[in-house]
Formats: sequence, C-alpha cells, structure tokens
Amino acid sequence: MIWFLRAAFACVLITMLCATSWASSVCALWKTPESVVLHPWFIATLFDTYFGFLTFYVWLAYKETAGLARVGWLIAILLLGNIAMSIYMLLTLFRLPANATIEQVLLRARK
Repeated sequence: MIWFLRAAFACVLITMLCATSWASSVCALWKTPESVVLHPWFIATLFDTYFGFLTFYVWLAYKETAGLARVGWLIAILLLGNIAMSIYMLLTLFRLPANATIEQVLLRARK
C-alpha cells in the first residue's frame, strides 16, 4: 500500500508541476481574462478547491505537533495547492517503512 501511495503522490506532483509550468509558459496567471475570473463556475471551483485544501490542512495540523510546521504548511498549501500537498504526503510516506500500515500514515506518531 505504501508503494502505491508513493507512486500516486509522485504522479500528482509531477503532473501538477508539468501542468503549472505549461500554463505559466502560455499565459501568466495575472493575465487571466476577466470573463473567466468572474464566471460563476470559476468562483465555485475556487471555493471547492480551497475548502479541499483546508480539509487536508486540518488533518495535517493534527499530524504535525510543531506550530511553525503547521503555519508553514498552511502557507505552502494555500499558495501551491496540490503541489505542496503531494510534497507533504511524499515526505510522510518516505519516512515510513514500505510495510507500514495505513494507520501509520493517517495517525499522529506516538511519542
């Protein structure tokens, strides 16, 4: 299971880096047409996306005990989205042995 999750989040990271690089080379983010930015579905998708980011962050804040790490990851997730989330997951997954259980992935490490 850990190997599958590592591959899945590596795929997310690579795909997001490629898609973001491609989009940036075609058009700067701040040059997005007003008709797109003000479209109701664009706005609804932004709300959906950021609520998803915050949902992931609630779990991350549970896992991380250091306040600085919590703040740093919140900023990273809000600025980089799935790029930051996949990096966090890969760091988490590569700290665990290949035979780790899903509980070890999801739950806070015992001290």
